[in-house]
Amino acid sequence: MNPIKPLWNRRNLLGQFGVSGLSGLSGLSALGGGLALPVAAAPVTTLRFPRDHGAHLDFTTEWWYATGYAEVDGVEAAFGFQVTFFRRRIASTQAMASNLAARHLLVAHAALTDVRGGKLWHAQRSARWSGTPGGNATDLAWASTSDLQVHLQDWSLQQSGEVLTAQVRSPALTLALTLHATQGLLLQGDQGLSRKGPDATQTSYYTTLPQLQVRGTLTLQGRQHTVGERSRAWLDHEWSQALLHPLAVGWDWVGINLFDGSALTAFQLRTASGAALWDGGSVRTGASLVSFAKGAITFAPQRLWQSPQTRATYPVQWLLRTPIGVFTITSVLDNQELDSRASTGAIYWEGLCEVHNAERQLVGRGYLEMTGYVAPLQL
Repeated sequence: MNPIKPLWNRRNLLGQFGVSGLSGLSGLSALGGGLALPVAAAPVTTLRFPRDHGAHLDFTTEWWYATGYAEVDGVEAAFGFQVTFFRRRIASTQAMASNLAARHLLVAHAALTDVRGGKLWHAQRSARWSGTPGGNATDLAWASTSDLQVHLQDWSLQQSGEVLTAQVRSPALTLALTLHATQGLLLQGDQGLSRKGPDATQTSYYTTLPQLQVRGTLTLQGRQHTVGERSRAWLDHEWSQALLHPLAVGWDWVGINLFDGSALTAFQLRTASGAALWDGGSVRTGASLVSFAKGAITFAPQRLWQSPQTRATYPVQWLLRTPIGVFTITSVLDNQELDSRASTGAIYWEGLCEVHNAERQLVGRGYLEMTGYVAPLQL
């Protein structure tokens, strides 16, 4: 997945949860003092599963991120979908004894790209979590620390063996999906430790399950659609202590399921001038996994689109050069900008894209994410 997801700013935390929701915290100074932790370089370690599919409560931030495309009515990519759960550790509340203490905040985003209808639909929600695995009587959100189970009210993402389930219910859209593994887990970077900047402390632990086969239903504005067998998905899980490098304003990231069964990940962190401060990624073909060294990939904008809502300009088509070839990444719908100011406090672009090779053949589909175009991210 992408390097670091949009995180909560101080004003958004107070606005969402209030003084009572934060169990007596009053004022920006108390909250802000708990968000920054000393960061040391993370070690390469042996990840263990299913435990490491679960939450890592000692880490500042974590997210589980499922994206894909759904065949409906014989149209292979009639919809794109995204389900993401974020966890944020609040250091200043960890010692509080109250069951109402917001030791962690959980936020969830869901989106459907209706390709034929030419519209993106988005839902979001957030709640505090005491940090008790499985939750306590006052928690509206919780996660497991022994396997993948994340719940936020009636939204959930869970894994049992080789099968994941994603459940989202909102007035505009509903997802009831099962994601079946067709390949083994992919450990990004060095045995799962992925470098995210010039500083050795800028890393995340990062795992990927690509080429997931999708079943189930999706409902948009009351109309239910059955997902066909040619649907595919991608799951990322990351956890980190790191913050963005001071010169980084945002990033560009793609996770691509290639039709030959390969999985391609690529990302770059950008400076204010648009230059790449750091880049990386990987490709897995069969049993062969190659992690890209810095400088091995380049993103070159090809076509720009300006948001009518924010006036931000995004590259909605990229030329991506990689060690395995040159690809054109093209959004299937220009307006896939997500306004998450009601939850994470950020506005970013994230949506379904098509991938063509140098011979202009369609060779895959995936998700493209772009952050820091409305304003530099403040993490």
